[in-house]
Amino acid sequence: MIEKIHLANQTFILHHSGTMYWEEQEILLISDVHLGKISHFRKYGSAVPQAAISENFRKMDQVVEFFSPKSIVFMGDLFHSSLNMEWDLFTQWMETINIPVILVAGNHDIISELKYDALGVKIYSEIIIGDLLLTHHPEERQGFFNICGHLHPGFKLRGNGRQTLQLRCFYQNKEQLILPAFGEFTGNFWISPNEGDRIFAITKTEVISVF
Repeated sequence: MIEKIHLANQTFILHHSGTMYWEEQEILLISDVHLGKISHFRKYGSAVPQAAISENFRKMDQVVEFFSPKSIVFMGDLFHSSLNMEWDLFTQWMETINIPVILVAGNHDIISELKYDALGVKIYSEIIIGDLLLTHHPEERQGFFNICGHLHPGFKLRGNGRQTLQLRCFYQNKEQLILPAFGEFTGNFWISPNEGDRIFAITKTEVISVF
């Protein structure tokens, strides 16, 4: 189950993978994949299953197949840090993608641009299309609505008792829509929404408007 919203007179589909599809531009937006983070954890002794490494690529394959976009924009922090074995997996994955791939650079994106250039990935600090500003860090800029990532937003649903369900979410306020982190083992920043804000929580199978 998906959720459709409108921002700056444009139509976007929120997907339970944590991605967002821009209908008019046929662009798939993916934020904070943090490839290489799992390998980094395993290198230093964390008990993260080896199979988790392939999960990000499986999910990317599924959402690309679902939307068949004309291009993919990674909204920053595609890789967690320096090169490791997951770069080879990303290279293999890129060979299966016959559409343009763009990276809006985030604070974790420290791998040389020459590496990305060799794969045909274009890198920008920001992208402006019409009244929409695409960045990694949340920004407030007069005249633009900002689509961004970086915060890894999550929301705690509370039951009648002391039950709490912690879910990733899309978070929308007057100036921005912040995408959830796509990657496995990325953590969350728990959102306390203000009046007028919107929260779209993500389960394994659907996107639910909860605030």
